[in-house]
Amino acid sequence: MDFIKEAYKVKAATVIKNLEKRQMEGYYCETAEEAVNKVMSMIKQDDTVGWGGSTTIDQMGIKKLLEERKIAVYDRDKETDPKERVKMMKKALTADVFLTSTNAITMEGELLNIDGNGNRVAAYCYGPDSVIVVAGMNKVVTDLDVAQKKARLDASVPNAVRLNCNTPCFHTGKCTDCTTKDTLCSQILVTRFCKPQNRIKVVLVGEYLGF
Repeated sequence: MDFIKEAYKVKAATVIKNLEKRQMEGYYCETAEEAVNKVMSMIKQDDTVGWGGSTTIDQMGIKKLLEERKIAVYDRDKETDPKERVKMMKKALTADVFLTSTNAITMEGELLNIDGNGNRVAAYCYGPDSVIVVAGMNKVVTDLDVAQKKARLDASVPNAVRLNCNTPCFHTGKCTDCTTKDTLCSQILVTRFCKPQNRIKVVLVGEYLGF
């Protein structure tokens, strides 16, 4: 018996139960492959799809599948001009479906996200008709206090390295609650309830995904 996998199932069942109390749909997939199929089943052929920066979504190959199925996407990464890139990010907020992950999710079903530009957390709050959140079970923590600490250490620091940001955490590996112009912690959002009901759908995956 894989004790870690079995523990994931038990933890996921509790998280999903608490997500439902908060008017969010919750699903558990044992593998990333199953999760990809689940996500794709939620997207209609005539939907428009947008996303924020998400290592989890990139790892799973969902973007390639959308392209293969000729589903319309708002892809900021294909824009070389900075102004056009910003326009595409704004278009993504009007998409039928927004794909993202979460920096952390509590056992009580709360989602915590830290964002530099704010476009990703904006989609959580309002805009796209459907927000699909895909998260490895490594993102699950006990409570919001731990969630924020995890996000600042396990998400902000790797993102600073990925984006080559001149922040203190880039140089030290430790968040200092900075206010530098490159800070990746401009917005901190806790999603504790979903309106309208089931607009946010959370797919938990029994694998280590993202950071």
